[in-house]
Amino acid sequence: MDFSISDNQKMIGQMAKDFAEKHIRPNVMAWDEEQHFPLELFKQLGEQGMMGILVPQEYGGSGFGYAEYVTTIVEIAKVCGSIGLSVAAHNSLCTGHILAFANEEQKHRWLPKLATAEWLGAWGLTEANTGSDAMRMATTAVLDGDHYIVNGSKNWITHGKSGDVAVVMVRTGEKGDSKGISALVIERGTLGFNAGKKENKLGMRASETTEMVFDNCRVPKENLLGAEGEGFKQAMKVLDGGRISIAALSLGIAKGAFEAAVAYSKERHQFGQPISNFQGIAFKLADMATEIEAAELLIMQAADLKNRHLPVTRQSAMAKYFASEVAVRCANEAVQIFGGYGYTKDFPVEKFYRDAKLCTIGEGTSEIQKIVISREVLK
Repeated sequence: MDFSISDNQKMIGQMAKDFAEKHIRPNVMAWDEEQHFPLELFKQLGEQGMMGILVPQEYGGSGFGYAEYVTTIVEIAKVCGSIGLSVAAHNSLCTGHILAFANEEQKHRWLPKLATAEWLGAWGLTEANTGSDAMRMATTAVLDGDHYIVNGSKNWITHGKSGDVAVVMVRTGEKGDSKGISALVIERGTLGFNAGKKENKLGMRASETTEMVFDNCRVPKENLLGAEGEGFKQAMKVLDGGRISIAALSLGIAKGAFEAAVAYSKERHQFGQPISNFQGIAFKLADMATEIEAAELLIMQAADLKNRHLPVTRQSAMAKYFASEVAVRCANEAVQIFGGYGYTKDFPVEKFYRDAKLCTIGEGTSEIQKIVISREVLK
């Protein structure tokens, strides 16, 4: 096992950190309060190579691996979970699905625009009545000559309104049949493809979450990824990588909350001394630090397996489950350490507290991760 940090990780980590401090931190609370999705920011991130981290250079990407990708998400999420979430969703879901399962013509058509953030990506699996039960999705695609006719809607979609292109899972067979689902790439501007309701969320408020609605939407059949009926299998593999993304997002939030708590505990004085001198506070920080490092090891193990194209289902589920719960615990403890000030919007930890909870829900709840892990353990 190699625990050293590569030069590439150091380089991209510093670049992400500097970008976040300059372009994100001054706007964090304004974007959060207004639920403003800063689209132009992602164009800037694209210019820096952070919207196509995993995309090979031949398709216009940065050509890095999962270690560099995790490092990028962590540094951004330490400042703002919302921006980290959008960067993760673009890279690992939409772009990642096309990178993994598109043919060469399709890759050259879509990846260069996604890798540079000329186009923003979305990914559609979840529906209103089929969250964890994806095989019973109601969105259908019926072949009509050279086009699929798509009808239905997708919910909780990151970039569902602003995304220029979406990978959408549709039912081409019987409901409940894992081989009855296919993956289509649908470009914004396609007749019958519209945005629906934008969600008013507890946290991650600067990351756009909306419905995608399809009303007799005609999609060229050459936009099918892989073969018909392979969509569910593809989606599950994409989620293996996506769970590493949410784990990294969780780690960034946990680290951001921890660093804020450490700094405040040294500055805040009670009874003539910093509160960090009191064992009740010091032990909270010790627990946070230990859980953060344990989560990071799980994440980097999963990233290493992903880089080597080895099975990662068990490790990515473990990383996502543990890191997301750690984020919630660390954010909660950070608010406690700040006391009354932690309950106000004048300090950063209340936002970490709100943002962290989504990590235990998105891309498979903690309960779903336990199902995945237990199945892997009992094989």
